[in-house]
Amino acid sequence: MIKSIGSFLAIIGIAAIIFGFLDRVPTILAWIYNWGDGAAWGIKIGLTVIGAVMWFMGKERVVEEPTSTATVEEEKAE
Repeated sequence: MIKSIGSFLAIIGIAAIIFGFLDRVPTILAWIYNWGDGAAWGIKIGLTVIGAVMWFMGKERVVEEPTSTATVEEEKAE
């Protein structure tokens, strides 16, 4: 879940940066230009960075399996 939200934020941020160079603004981010270009750049970069961090944090974790059943049975006996 976090990985998909992070992907969405990063894609929106990157798209806003690219479309900004083409003088096109995504409708969802048109409001950020009310505070000026500096704030708009900060928000676009922030979206990209936060999205990337969420994407990396959302990677699946590998659960380690016990190496032998004898150790598991010994732990249960104790």
